[in-house]
Amino acid sequence: MPDRSAAPDRSAAPGQRPPASGRTGASAAQPPRPARPSGGAGLAKPSAVLDQAHLGDIEGAFGRIKVTEEYQSGWRRRLVTFLAIVGPGLIVMVGDNDAGGVATYAQAGQDYGYSLLWVLLLLIPVLIVNQEMVVRLGAVTGVGHARLINERFGKFWGWFSVGDLFLLNFLTIVTEFIGISLAMSYFAVSPYISVPVAAVLLVGITASGSFRAWERAMFLFIGASIAFFIPLAFLVRPHVARIAHDFVVPGVHGGFSSAAVLLIIAIVGTTVAPWQLFFQQSNVIDKRITPRFIRYERADTGLGSLVVVGGAAIILVATVYAVRGTHLAGHFTDALGVAYAFGHKSSLLGAAFALTLLDASIIGAAAVTLSTSYAFGDVFNIKHSLHRKFKDAKAFYASYSAIVTLAAAIVLIPGTPLGLLTTAVQALAGVLLPSASLFLLLLCNDPEVLGPWVNPRWLNVVAAVIIGLLLMLSGTLVVTTVFPGLSSAAVAEWLSGGLVAGTGLAYGWVRLSQRWPNRGGATASARVAFTGMTMTERMNWRMPPLALLKPVEWSPGTKLGVLLLRGYLVVSVLLLIVKAVRLGT
Repeated sequence: MPDRSAAPDRSAAPGQRPPASGRTGASAAQPPRPARPSGGAGLAKPSAVLDQAHLGDIEGAFGRIKVTEEYQSGWRRRLVTFLAIVGPGLIVMVGDNDAGGVATYAQAGQDYGYSLLWVLLLLIPVLIVNQEMVVRLGAVTGVGHARLINERFGKFWGWFSVGDLFLLNFLTIVTEFIGISLAMSYFAVSPYISVPVAAVLLVGITASGSFRAWERAMFLFIGASIAFFIPLAFLVRPHVARIAHDFVVPGVHGGFSSAAVLLIIAIVGTTVAPWQLFFQQSNVIDKRITPRFIRYERADTGLGSLVVVGGAAIILVATVYAVRGTHLAGHFTDALGVAYAFGHKSSLLGAAFALTLLDASIIGAAAVTLSTSYAFGDVFNIKHSLHRKFKDAKAFYASYSAIVTLAAAIVLIPGTPLGLLTTAVQALAGVLLPSASLFLLLLCNDPEVLGPWVNPRWLNVVAAVIIGLLLMLSGTLVVTTVFPGLSSAAVAEWLSGGLVAGTGLAYGWVRLSQRWPNRGGATASARVAFTGMTMTERMNWRMPPLALLKPVEWSPGTKLGVLLLRGYLVVSVLLLIVKAVRLGT
């Protein structure tokens, strides 16, 4: 985080490890090129940054920060800096309230009233913890999430994680076009018109070759989204006392059935989706944010988390009003049905909900598709930056266009179960999230990757608790799918007890292993090497080239844990498909 003592950040000048590590890092691109004039001559040292376009001035929607600009204190200067930095955190969060999110929150309100509001409140720390870690990874390493997993954990785990991402992202993009078709159907516009037009718009915005133009377009849609929320927030006669109670007291209207657990997982999956990790890290890199600006990007992320949960709560509460006293309560079909329910109450509310769904679908499609293209560029080592023109990054933009076109085409196939597909995709995201969070946690504890920016111990504890809760939810779904006669609440209690006991045993094993020679010594010494760094050194430290990093050494326990998690997730995904088919029939 910026400090008055921090030296100006020069992306072409190398940030150095302390002498104890015996290695230097840099922020210049490969191959070496002349350094910026800074009082000395010579060549800049190579860095981990993979694309020359990821170096240079920060060009945000609301301002520009030059690489050579000196750090200045004062609240006005900080506000100007924040306005230039704001973007990746807010966009990733608002993009999370996409078509699937709007449909899932509406289903929660229609089928369970206010009783699931507590889930949204619990997701705020989950959002902040997960996304803050990717902010540090992006700013410090200059390398995308997919590339880091591939390089640090091997091609098997890299392709497993990226394979999950590509499949889940593509299905998510399909749901965005489902949202577009349903929203425009409310206004009697045929999907054969609205979907192709939206696809062309998305490609046109992204392929402009200007990061600033793309970000300004995203903020235009974000502003429209906030405007559409206004009537939904103030014209729905909410029961304030009941809402306040259900925000802080956990419970489920009608009890913890397997269907309720599936919906809770869907809420988690649509609010804290794996694609967010990949998107924000790559977008931070593409915006050229360095450690000097981590503090501002954290604020951007915190603001976004409040916006996404606030928007989700508005949709849920408004939907309760829309179906209250009608036969629609407890019988969710799809988002279009909810829009018609609003329309019966008020034409203004019906139009506002449909436009909210449309706007959310466009933002979500842009962010999720770009997340996929960023990962595509990372894995195949091709130029991947919004700063590049189409002719200079053809493979990057071609992959984006192909994904958009194919997803749009699938939505136009007659007979596609749109509502079921939307819910199933969000639940799938919830099931896969523990795996993505685990690799994120491992990367953020790797001193070779983050140096002085590795996780503090308290953050590891919080992240471990979050992963445990996610595993408990998905495990409850798995067990109740295999044994439908069991009580979901009882299963959740059993799994919670098992996770607590397992965590205790794992902690005991770690503490015991540290007493033996050569157990954890390399990591511990690597951490110690950064403890004496000044703030200036910390702000200028960047990850060295990937080829210079020492390989990761997993203990047998870590390997076994990761393998068990992967096996469990495969079983979970298969059973999730079974559950979705049962609900659909």
